[in-house]
Amino acid sequence: MSPAPAAPAADVVRRGRLRVFLGAAPGVGKTFAALDEAHRRLDRGTDVVVGLVECHRRERTEALLAGLEVLPRRTTHHRGLEVGELDVEAVLRRRPEVVVVDELAHTNAPGVVEAGGHAKRWQDVEQILDAGIDVVSTVNIQHLESLNDVVEHITGIEQRETIPDAVLRAADQVQLVDMTPEALQRRLSHGNVYGADRVDAALSNYFRTGNLTALRELALLWLADRVDEGLERYRAQQGIEATWPARERVVVALTGGAEGATLVRRAARLAGRGAGGELHAVHVARGDGLVRSSPARLAEQRELVEALGGTYHQVVGEDVATSLLEFARGVNASQIVVGASRHRPLASLFRRSVGDGVVRGAGAIDVLVVTHDQQARPFGLPRRAGAALPGSRRVLGWVVALLGPLAVTGLLVLLPHQDLSTDLMAFLVVVVAAALVGGVLPALAAALVAGLAVNWFFTEPVHQFTIAQPANAIALAVFLLVALAVSSTVDTAARRTRDAQRSRAESEALSVLTRTALLAADPLTEAMRHTRQTFAVDSVTLLERADARSPWTVAAATGDPVCTQPGDADAEVVVDDLTCLVLRGRLLVADDRRVLEVFAAQIAAVRQKQRLRAEAAQVRRLEEGDAVRGALLTAVSHDLRTPLATLKASLDSLRAKDIDLPEDVRDELLAEVGHSADRLQGLIDDLLDLTRVRSGVVEPHLVVVDLDEVVHAAVRDLPGVEVRVPADLPPVSTDPGLLQRVVANLVQNAVRHGGNGVQVDAAVSTEDGHRAVRLLVVDHGPGLPGAAKERAFTPFQRLGDRSTAGLGLGLAVARGLAEAVGGRLDAADTPGGGLTMVLDLPLAGHVHELAEVRPG
Repeated sequence: MSPAPAAPAADVVRRGRLRVFLGAAPGVGKTFAALDEAHRRLDRGTDVVVGLVECHRRERTEALLAGLEVLPRRTTHHRGLEVGELDVEAVLRRRPEVVVVDELAHTNAPGVVEAGGHAKRWQDVEQILDAGIDVVSTVNIQHLESLNDVVEHITGIEQRETIPDAVLRAADQVQLVDMTPEALQRRLSHGNVYGADRVDAALSNYFRTGNLTALRELALLWLADRVDEGLERYRAQQGIEATWPARERVVVALTGGAEGATLVRRAARLAGRGAGGELHAVHVARGDGLVRSSPARLAEQRELVEALGGTYHQVVGEDVATSLLEFARGVNASQIVVGASRHRPLASLFRRSVGDGVVRGAGAIDVLVVTHDQQARPFGLPRRAGAALPGSRRVLGWVVALLGPLAVTGLLVLLPHQDLSTDLMAFLVVVVAAALVGGVLPALAAALVAGLAVNWFFTEPVHQFTIAQPANAIALAVFLLVALAVSSTVDTAARRTRDAQRSRAESEALSVLTRTALLAADPLTEAMRHTRQTFAVDSVTLLERADARSPWTVAAATGDPVCTQPGDADAEVVVDDLTCLVLRGRLLVADDRRVLEVFAAQIAAVRQKQRLRAEAAQVRRLEEGDAVRGALLTAVSHDLRTPLATLKASLDSLRAKDIDLPEDVRDELLAEVGHSADRLQGLIDDLLDLTRVRSGVVEPHLVVVDLDEVVHAAVRDLPGVEVRVPADLPPVSTDPGLLQRVVANLVQNAVRHGGNGVQVDAAVSTEDGHRAVRLLVVDHGPGLPGAAKERAFTPFQRLGDRSTAGLGLGLAVARGLAEAVGGRLDAADTPGGGLTMVLDLPLAGHVHELAEVRPG
């Protein structure tokens, strides 16, 4: 077979196409299918070669290699073995039309990477595809990166070789190679997958029926998602807007009403009837920004949707039905669930319900209208809308409606007679004025009074409620209709303006509440205070209880009087069975209660956050305590037992009556007893100091002292330490005894780790704008890397210390005592190598200034 001619250099090389055979489990036959595909293409005259195939000593798979050109492998050595890997350069030199590369998720041997190759085989395949060569490959579902943890949870086996999902999703074709668990187990039993010595172990572990069923389902679901993506791309490319319900996608419309939970559960049952069903909940918000639904109820319904495995969406649109249909077509929905209309029958004559609009425009999408308890009753009384205008304006509007027509009538009677149209225009001005001042009802009253006045005084025959000329009757009827339309329009505009102003105020109040919850030092107190100011009440109280039968307790409160029971309040919002927000001072209207629900939910969230933070801090303290106790047990079992054992052995030798010890031996044993006792005393002192520091009972006695005197007293018994502390340094405010302990611990630690050449320097520092005396304890030992410097101050840490002379408490005690006297202790690198302990001490008159600005 002759090689395919290389493409001219001037031509743009197209990227090769990748076809992957996806196996639901090992042994289903994906390699067999890939080689079978290679034979089919070879029979059609395509130039096909085998780059690498792993037959695993399966005879039927090896038989398929006959008749195919197999490229030699790239050999490398790993752990004393010769390993054959894909030779990418050989494939590029041969340049076939199609190359078969098995096991896409395989990790190449380290020798390949050291020689400049790729770490993963899928990266080799990417290079071959970039060269314009088509690739046929294989991979099992358990090797996908996104499913790695799921497969490990199912099978109990961690897959170390994985492939990014994006590589497989970018393949031009993915074909599933599937087999029922029973069929695969039969193949395994017949020795078609593994050797006879491995069959029993495989059947009892990885190849159990449950494992294979779960892997098969993962493969089917993953491939179904990819098929769905392909369908969406095809519809977009072809400009197809009609829905193709290949799977059950249910869209449920939420208005924020109480019926939302019923609709969501109904839609979830519809989506769950078929495999791979999807639930999408959508709320359409008006484009004018006016709030017409309960945010708290929408939040509850969103949680319900997500708990049922669905997704929640919010879109903006002027027409709810149109926006809902656009969303449904965008997600290729098969069904839409809407609630029955809450409009009264009379209102439905003038206003189309959302359900009617969806049904008329749904086309091929099925629409389910669900009845609920909130839907309109045939003969129920309409709900009265809240007044858009304050009471004073409504009273003034009625005054204008009743007195205005009388005033105009008197004026027109006194003036020379005008035609009827002029009279009607004068009365129309009064009707508009009544609508502007008092709303629709006063305007209707003004129109009625004006109509009667015109009929009585200005329409022939006068002083009778009759109309002689049809034209006058028509004019009067038109006047009444115009008055009705104008008054209704003015009233609607007033209501919209009030709603917009209220929505803006609500948004600002919620924005302030959110910022308070995020940024305030005490978010719960600030949120309660903001709630009290927003709703203008006397007090706000957050009540909690342990369970539904327990009494209420006050968790937080602001103002007076504090309510101890929900029944004592003027308004209450029950967040859940255990949390309630109560207000005292005035009754709230329905709109205020709706906003209060959001405030209550936010305050409850802040409280929950505080509780979780406190619990986390308690857990950290317990963990730290457990760590300290564990380290203390280790120390007691080792570090304290060592000098005790030495003491006991020495004393036993001294007390032995049957052994006549030479004088020098007795002196040596006595010296060892004294040395061990000193070690025990030092260890116990460190433990006691740590306990005092951690419990906060250290009470320093601050006085003004000279630093050089304290330092010389601390290092008096430590040889090899160079002290360079100027005598003219400003005095510091400290406890001399505690500071001496700190310096002694630092110098002893430096001598232990840095050997000879320890230096103690001091100078005045003005870092961060704070004047202090900085004491440096410098050693030239091995030092500590980055994060280890801070860990060195953790109790029972002996970083780099191979001796057993201490518990690792010296630096922890030193920092605690330094902070107790208002200082700050940190570690830094010594130039040229080593560790420098930096101790900043406050000048006289600046006590605790440094401790307050300690980083972190």
